[in-house]
Amino acid sequence: MRVLLIGNGGREHALALSLAADPAVHQLIAAPGNPGIAAVAELRPVTATDPQAVAALAVEVGADLVVVGPEAPLVAGVADAVRAKGIACFGPSGAAAVLEGSKTFAKDVMTAARVPTARAVTCGTPDEVAAALDDFGAPYVVKNDGLAAGKGVVVTDDRAAALAHAESCGQVVVEEYLAGPEVSLFVVTDGVAAVPLLPAQDFKRVGDGDAGPNTGGMGAYAPLPWAPPGLVDQVMADVVQPTLTEMRDRGTPFVGLLYVGLAITATGPRVIEFNARFGDPETQAVLALLTTPLAGLLYAAATGSLADHPPLSWRDGAAVTVVLASAGYPTTSRSGDVITGAEQPGVIHAGTARTESGDLVAAGGRVLSATGTGPDLIQAREAAYRLLSGITLAGGHYRRDIGLAAAQGRITLP
Repeated sequence: MRVLLIGNGGREHALALSLAADPAVHQLIAAPGNPGIAAVAELRPVTATDPQAVAALAVEVGADLVVVGPEAPLVAGVADAVRAKGIACFGPSGAAAVLEGSKTFAKDVMTAARVPTARAVTCGTPDEVAAALDDFGAPYVVKNDGLAAGKGVVVTDDRAAALAHAESCGQVVVEEYLAGPEVSLFVVTDGVAAVPLLPAQDFKRVGDGDAGPNTGGMGAYAPLPWAPPGLVDQVMADVVQPTLTEMRDRGTPFVGLLYVGLAITATGPRVIEFNARFGDPETQAVLALLTTPLAGLLYAAATGSLADHPPLSWRDGAAVTVVLASAGYPTTSRSGDVITGAEQPGVIHAGTARTESGDLVAAGGRVLSATGTGPDLIQAREAAYRLLSGITLAGGHYRRDIGLAAAQGRITLP
């Protein structure tokens, strides 16, 4: 199988490693890729959000399967253009990807499908935002209605900060706050059949103890030793299948990766958000434990044969991913600082680049991540932080508490 992978972030590097390890894959091409992906794939230039350019590249390389990693190309309709060429594509249509592209649309789908979620209202003016904040009360939850690279959400007790965020976004969704530990569940689907991966938990705040502003994600771990029994089955029955049915009924079946972000509240799991692709950095941790060949799984979803795919198999133990960010992130990000020590198994590139002289340098906010595995969370954490200790990046910073509360048994359910 010849596979074309679209994207250049940490999620795509993790996908590339798993795809390259699949015995069925005899050639892996990535566009545009990054220096880490270049170690396992042939890199080709492309504007990832240009549907016709991606489709033309898929034809040129003779791809049997195209895997679209990021959300922006999916919302732009890249999967539609690829499928129009008769090539299997893992990723939802542009119409289905609106499930991530618009928080308002996602809420409408959840309401119609009777999916448990937070009460919410869409606001287009400062007066509407102010009224919604007063209605729901603190903590205030304000979400950019469109794509925001994982950084469009503010959760704060500061009403002025909530109003300021709304003003900076334009149209927003204001929601009630959902109290309880959060869970990320990835579901591979062909629009009808659906297969869940291991649940994970990510860390959005930049600082230890969940201090500071939201980021695209500073780390993750899987599985979840504290998760209630039957959680995945419950989410599949109460959230995933009703959502897939509603999307089919609307004439926009969802094919690809449905990311379900949940809060485990006193009244049970409730949906925080849907995404239309693998989450970053949870992908790094989850795929580190998957032993089922990935390309075959994604191809089955892309070709409508997922119901015939064998059950997934997983390594025992746990995986922990910790993100190394550049100086100033998430407010700003400094590029050009040299990185050393990153050529180790388990180090996954995101915002990196090569200089003409061959130096590896920072080229984004979240620069790379270190993924460690072990028989339990304690040892997986030790492995991840041991990897990070061998990497140098001027001004680089990372959280030191990824997975710590879970490893110490300190996460409680409401």
